[in-house]
Amino acid sequence: MRHRTVGGLRVSAVGLGAMPLSIEGRPDEGRAMATVHAALDAGVTLLDTADSYHLPGDEPGHNERLVARALATYGGDTADVLVTTKGGRGRPADGSWTVTGSPRHLKSAAEASLKRLGVEAIGLYQLHKPDPAVPFEDSVGALRDLLDAGKIRYAGISNTDVGQIRRAHAILGDRLVSVQNRHSPAVRDSEPELRLCAELGLAFLPWSPLGGISRSSLDGPSQTASDDPGHATGLATGTGTGFDAFHAVARERGVSPQQVCLAWLLARSPVIVPIPGASRPETVRDSAGAADLELTAEEVARLEAGAGS
Repeated sequence: MRHRTVGGLRVSAVGLGAMPLSIEGRPDEGRAMATVHAALDAGVTLLDTADSYHLPGDEPGHNERLVARALATYGGDTADVLVTTKGGRGRPADGSWTVTGSPRHLKSAAEASLKRLGVEAIGLYQLHKPDPAVPFEDSVGALRDLLDAGKIRYAGISNTDVGQIRRAHAILGDRLVSVQNRHSPAVRDSEPELRLCAELGLAFLPWSPLGGISRSSLDGPSQTASDDPGHATGLATGTGTGFDAFHAVARERGVSPQQVCLAWLLARSPVIVPIPGASRPETVRDSAGAADLELTAEEVARLEAGAGS
């Protein structure tokens, strides 16, 4: 497993997005535990969660508690695992995703996440999404206060634009270490944010990195062949997606299109650390394998031409 850095921390080049383990279509507890353990066995040392990853209106913090249980029951060393979580969103009973970025809420949410994760300080705490009803500087100021209080070790922001990244960096300095935006073959509108992250030395954590190859868990239930594939069966020749280059390279390499997609992301920038979701052990093992799949310059060019713009 190759590695990258988030702040001063060395992490696996591919992380695990734990969201599918707790939302609609989630697996049973046994398979969820096995999925996280498979990730750890494969050398994954970045686990991404959030307090809002749960069924609508039910069990806030479900995913954080699950991740904590998985780490506690793992038989190996977890000292180098970075758990990243997020605050500022909610899931009421109607299934919508709300946004609450007030400093009071963020501080309370961080305290609750601390308890659920069972840690003295959260490794990386991220503002899940800017709240249009709250001045952005106030929300980021709450992260600064949490850092100063020792409640979190590093801060990140998610679903933000270039201006917001610069404003957060001005407030937090080198304690801002990451940006988590949607980025995939199908969704390329965060290119300016990716370039800025490279300029500032911030890790860029693409969420839904398999878009165009697989559906996002936000697009529907996560246990279908298209969005949580058992990647050993991901060699199908017919795609109908418009991203045939990824499937062609996969056939030539004898790997899954999803693994090629993640390897392409890694080749695009040294600050990218993709966090694909998974709800099965075989899926997470396949995703982790992308860290060791080195594409040629010709393959990268083919994939770049085949991805959306």
